Amino acid sequence: MWECAALKNAGVMGLAFLFAVTAFASEGSQPAGPGGAARSRGIGEMTASQGSPVGSEEVVVYSARNEQLIKPVFDAYTQATGVQIKFITDQEGPLLERLKAEGANTPADLLITVDAGNLWQAAQMGLLKPVTSEVLVANIPPHLRDPHHQWFGLSVRARTIVYNTDKVRPSELSTYEDLGNPKWKKRLCLRTSKKVYNQSLVAMMIAELGEAKTERIVRSWVDNLATDVFPDDTKMMEAIAAGQCDVGIANTYYYGRLMEKNPDQPLALFWPNQQDRGVHVNISGAGVTKHAKHERAAVKFLEWLSSEQAQNLFADDNLEYPANPKINPDTKVAAWGSFKQDLINVSKAGELQNSAVRLMDRVGYK
Repeated sequence: MWECAALKNAGVMGLAFLFAVTAFASEGSQPAGPGGAARSRGIGEMTASQGSPVGSEEVVVYSARNEQLIKPVFDAYTQATGVQIKFITDQEGPLLERLKAEGANTPADLLITVDAGNLWQAAQMGLLKPVTSEVLVANIPPHLRDPHHQWFGLSVRARTIVYNTDKVRPSELSTYEDLGNPKWKKRLCLRTSKKVYNQSLVAMMIAELGEAKTERIVRSWVDNLATDVFPDDTKMMEAIAAGQCDVGIANTYYYGRLMEKNPDQPLALFWPNQQDRGVHVNISGAGVTKHAKHERAAVKFLEWLSSEQAQNLFADDNLEYPANPKINPDTKVAAWGSFKQDLINVSKAGELQNSAVRLMDRVGYK
């Protein structure tokens, strides 16, 4: 576990962006002096840069997103509104256990994490509270938020098919299920089943196809593996590019990062199941904690994160798609092409996660 301690004051943002954000900001922020250093037992504090107003409100965030991805968002909100953001970053498991152990004494107002399965688990553990917000309901589509409004998606990643362009024609690809076709024997690579991203994919398949059919599909994937499973998407895609296998399943942002590093690799994305349910998507999202001490400020911040002013700032650095459908993705992401999303509620990724894990164990998917 690691925590942010002292952080430098935010840099000056573009005036046009700040004017837009300020227009959305909560009313009544009280100006004070310029921002100061970090405080509160190792919790990093984002304060306004020199000359910017600092309000009396604050929000304490527990975040499972990396600091380099989330810090610019905190900087922008603080600089525009004066609301101070204190934060702790860690893996989702330790953060949930910390929230549980702290109970009513937690300083956390907002939990930000990746994968709907983790957000669902936080809600099931009683760590989040329902939020009533017309802004969030208007900005975040129903399938990307908790049916009980305890958490909301803020960015979207697709888990789709990646293939070697030297060995596979797009016309040969069609669905996730078809990766179990004998034509892909010894040509398929997969990431380990121990990662939540694959657990969520299989859980959503169970929700839509039933457990028996999903088990047959996943078993056929295992039968087609060219080699042992990989610890992460990047190593798997590197194996595809090197010709160790021809196709695999990966999150879009891992593909984007790899291609930025080496754009000459013979890799491309394929959007499966466009004639039926669509591509499996998952989210990074957030929820207000059950014992939030600054609930009003946390809801305002969450609303801003869903807004036009913040969506690209939240999504672009990680090459994700904005959850708000009114916002266009970064040009690099848009260049991958448009696709039909699977519209089943992503909460199913959490509800059926245990069933998915047991299924993958039964078929020998390691």
